[in-house]
Amino acid sequence: MSNLSKKDLDIFSNKILKDYDNKNPSSIFKDKIKITNEDALIIQSNVARLRVKRGDQIIGYKIGCVSKDTQKKMGFTQPAYGYLWKSELYQSGVTLNKKDYTNPAMEAEFGVMLNRDIKPDIATFDYILKSIEGIYPLIEIHNLVFHGNEPYGAELLANNAVHAGVVLGPETKLPIEKIETDLKLIYDNEIIDTWNNKMWPVDMLSELNWLVKEQAKNNNYLKKGDLILTGAYGFPVPINDKKLIEVTSSAFGDVKATFY
Repeated sequence: MSNLSKKDLDIFSNKILKDYDNKNPSSIFKDKIKITNEDALIIQSNVARLRVKRGDQIIGYKIGCVSKDTQKKMGFTQPAYGYLWKSELYQSGVTLNKKDYTNPAMEAEFGVMLNRDIKPDIATFDYILKSIEGIYPLIEIHNLVFHGNEPYGAELLANNAVHAGVVLGPETKLPIEKIETDLKLIYDNEIIDTWNNKMWPVDMLSELNWLVKEQAKNNNYLKKGDLILTGAYGFPVPINDKKLIEVTSSAFGDVKATFY
């Protein structure tokens, strides 16, 4: 249940968007404001509507905080979600400016593209699996900034799960059989994080049914053409002075971006 009035929710939503536009995300939380996770999701949705109104386009969703350790750190008992934006979608090989972000931090992930709508009443695992057109390795970009008090869950949700962009790798058409793969996050040719023995489709699609149900609470559903980030296995890692960012998967290909 929301603890804030509609007026306060609108004020906070406009401030969150202004902060984001000014590349100063989350400054509103410097005042140590306290909001519930429910308030934060309303703010996230309000900001999304404001962005759509001014011409930006939602192209899908991210699933975040899938690991129990990350959920505990954020004060969650379930994953989180955020919106993906056409204006923040890039292709492998892109060069980006660090000054466009605040404490830019990366995650190695997989993404899937949907070939049909998914509504909650038919969202079995098999139906979801057959609704996938292809799978992509990707880099998720974050503004890794928290100014409020721990746990940071409400702050994360209000700021669109600290999402700031996606760098998309090559598409692999839907595998028919189970495939084991690894996933590596690499900064300037140094392996920063690695995950082994990840199985397609179970490990990649474990939270998609949750996302379908969460969106249904907003009278929304996943649509054909949506890109879904299936969730990272770790926590975002700041790039600091690093420039070349790569994500590699033995089964699903590689993706890279350069930050200057």
